[in-house]
Amino acid sequence: MSSNEFRFFLSCDINLPVTFRVERLDGNLPAPKPPNSAEADFATEERRPELFVECALYIDGAPFGLPTRTRLESTGPTYCWNELITLSTKYRDLTANSQLALTVWDVSCGKTEGLIGGATISLFNTKNQLKTGRHKFRLWAGKEADISIETTTPGKVPKEECGELERLEKLVNKYERGQIPRVDWLDRLAFKAMDKIKERESGRNGSSLYVVVEFCSFEHRVVFQESGPNFLIPSPITTSNELVTVWDPEVGKINPSEHKQLKLARSLTRGIIDRDLKPSSSERKSIQRILKYPPTRILSGDERQLLWKFRFSLMSEKRALTKFLRCVEWSDVQEAKQAVELMGRWQTIDVCDALELLSPVFESEEVRAYAVSVLERADDEELQCYLLQLVQALRFERSDKSRLSHFLVQRSLRNIELASFLRWYVAVELHDPAYAKRFYCTYEILEENMMKLGAGVSGDEDGFKLWQSLVRQTELTAQLCSIMRDVRNVRGGTQKKIEKLRQLLSGLLSELTYFEEPIRSPLAPGVLITGIVPSESSIFKSALHPLRLTFRTAHGGSCKIIFKKGDDLRQDQLVIQMVLLMDRLLKLENLDLHLTPYRVLATGHDEGMLEFIPSSSLAQILSEHRSIISYLQKFHPDENGPFGITATCLETFIKSCAGYSVITYILGIGDRHLDNLLLRTDGRLFHVDFGFILGRDPKPFPPPMKLCKEMVEAMGGAESQYYTRFKSYCCEAYNILRKSSNLILNLFHLMAGSNIADIASDPEKGILKLQEKFRLDLDDEECIHFFQDLINESVSALFPQMVETIHRWAQYWR
Repeated sequence: MSSNEFRFFLSCDINLPVTFRVERLDGNLPAPKPPNSAEADFATEERRPELFVECALYIDGAPFGLPTRTRLESTGPTYCWNELITLSTKYRDLTANSQLALTVWDVSCGKTEGLIGGATISLFNTKNQLKTGRHKFRLWAGKEADISIETTTPGKVPKEECGELERLEKLVNKYERGQIPRVDWLDRLAFKAMDKIKERESGRNGSSLYVVVEFCSFEHRVVFQESGPNFLIPSPITTSNELVTVWDPEVGKINPSEHKQLKLARSLTRGIIDRDLKPSSSERKSIQRILKYPPTRILSGDERQLLWKFRFSLMSEKRALTKFLRCVEWSDVQEAKQAVELMGRWQTIDVCDALELLSPVFESEEVRAYAVSVLERADDEELQCYLLQLVQALRFERSDKSRLSHFLVQRSLRNIELASFLRWYVAVELHDPAYAKRFYCTYEILEENMMKLGAGVSGDEDGFKLWQSLVRQTELTAQLCSIMRDVRNVRGGTQKKIEKLRQLLSGLLSELTYFEEPIRSPLAPGVLITGIVPSESSIFKSALHPLRLTFRTAHGGSCKIIFKKGDDLRQDQLVIQMVLLMDRLLKLENLDLHLTPYRVLATGHDEGMLEFIPSSSLAQILSEHRSIISYLQKFHPDENGPFGITATCLETFIKSCAGYSVITYILGIGDRHLDNLLLRTDGRLFHVDFGFILGRDPKPFPPPMKLCKEMVEAMGGAESQYYTRFKSYCCEAYNILRKSSNLILNLFHLMAGSNIADIASDPEKGILKLQEKFRLDLDDEECIHFFQDLINESVSALFPQMVETIHRWAQYWR
């Protein structure tokens, strides 16, 4: 649901009895009147108030049904009934002037009932929305609830009398209804502060009495509507300047006359005529404009009609198929049948367009099967680039054993790397209760088919051994989790934890030092690892204490990985996949920007592995060497080169800076500081730690591009030729990636149902933010000027430098 969309139920459609809960009485009861006799004095001392609440419903000033009473309550203060009241009246029977009369009585006075006070409550607010959630109503002492329209006992406290406590209680009501996001640590602080305010206010307003009532809540707001036509007529403008809201129950429904006209225009009897129709010059321009729309664009009725009319002449245009399928009325059996027939005769679409047909927009099994048939043309390298999204697309299939599921399994049987990644991607989603059965079904199909493989089909191993080599990856991660628990429990600094790690690997868990059989590396299944080197393994100084492990490989080499527990790496995994894909797209255009798409694999919803790349953070480099140039001079000195370093090293640095500047801008990477910008000794700069994407950033006023002044200084300043070259690489890379905007948008659309934090919060908004970054409304030349302005704006932004300074201080004292 989009942020500006308002969903609601109509009161006339709710066939449920009116229900609410009378919770408690807030405030102190008035002192009893002094009696005349000594006997009465004694009785007064012993008497304990016994209270009940009488609840009566009035519609348009007349009683509706019988009054209902709560049980007697004598334990107080506070007097707490917490009793559910269900009236015989249903919500559909209510009118806009429905009122609830609450009167509190004390029966401890003897034969006569003592009146404590009353309150009258309107069930609908001024916007004709039903009251929901918890409310606190003022009791008028000594008065029975008055049920007239202009009541003298209103439960709602007037605005001029509302204090801080009433304002906070309204916010708490919104919080409980889910209209205010929950932040645990902040909520605890807020409620503590509220308790103090309550104590202070109760001391000031000790004589006031309130009754707390909780009304029934619904999934959406409930708006008043009588059965039949809408009688809500706005007030004349001459009598009021207030904005009047009128709820139209037909909003979003199909206009029957337009629908009929559409059916006549699309009549299948016109099929013979439509075959020979050719678009005019203006119609051709309109069609070409529609074909350039991004996959997120919803077609209007006229645009859908235009594509349908000229469907036969568009069959030779492969880009038009996805747009044509969007304009089909799939609920019409005959129309859907003709669309499927045309789809089979259409010019075959590209793989990136086939991904669009696997999105949740297309529910037809024939369309999704056609998309899979197109994917079969992709090679293993390309398929691996999209594998993460294809696994997520299983959520949108009509059955657990879909064509897509069988396709992924069959391709994995021919490539052990695909099989390993498919198994991990599916296994991680088993934590999702809504789709666990579907992903487990794919897992079973993969296991069953792999076990049937004979020897020699995939290498020298048979299917059973191949599957066992993948299962041992899970056993390895389980053992690493056990090690992390033991290491975290060690008291002391990081050095003591490192000693404990090496002690465990050399002693109790020595089987991890030399594996009985080689295990395929989860990060790179083509590499066989034979054991951990204890002396070269360590722990990072961090809150989660991630492990840095060195593994021996079967060919006598080594590989280093980082293992994390307690952190969801699925978002990092997605970003790195996008970096790898964009690097591939740039290289296809002969532009190598020396990116570092290190491997990331989430092995659970709170654990995973990362490839360790030897490097240093910019914060560390500037602390030890004072500048990036001094650091690079240490490894690549050249007296005749620019700034005393080799031209190759400087070119590598400039290109990598350009590549990551463009990618972090497009993906909206946030929370950039000098500790998550790393530099390799060959001059390659790269980013790590992607906890904020798609425009989210914990820092205020983030620059549009993540380009720090230290990087510009290393290029010789904003006036140097090397900085000009940097801007040139940025603009070139940006225009190349814009050509593949549909592919990137399709991949993110397939992630719409995932549990990745920054996507799951609002998938539609996130994809639209991503689309905005491509500036599809501009041509290539206009984009060059646009991007150069972005760079200049980012470099001249001084505020981020202030935040960076504060961050450095925080890191220093950590």
